[in-house]
Amino acid sequence: MSHVSANDLKTRGVSAIEAALAAYPQAVVSVRGKDRYVVMELEHYQLLREYELQAALAQARADIAAGRSIQESAEAHLVRLDQM
Repeated sequence: MSHVSANDLKTRGVSAIEAALAAYPQAVVSVRGKDRYVVMELEHYQLLREYELQAALAQARADIAAGRSIQESAEAHLVRLDQM
């Protein structure tokens, strides 16, 4: 993973990010010597989001298969939430 300092961003702008992303799919932005942010190309971010959604769907399917779900109307759901 590549690193970019906040100072590099101030002086070089987007070109600092582009240089960092030339070798790696993401770059860490450090502020005052501490890693604070991660930047990546939008296409890579969208791929990660897709993986995240696929993982959530797999977990939901596993919960349903294991009986860890409730099927109810919206009204019943609101009543149950009020009782919690």
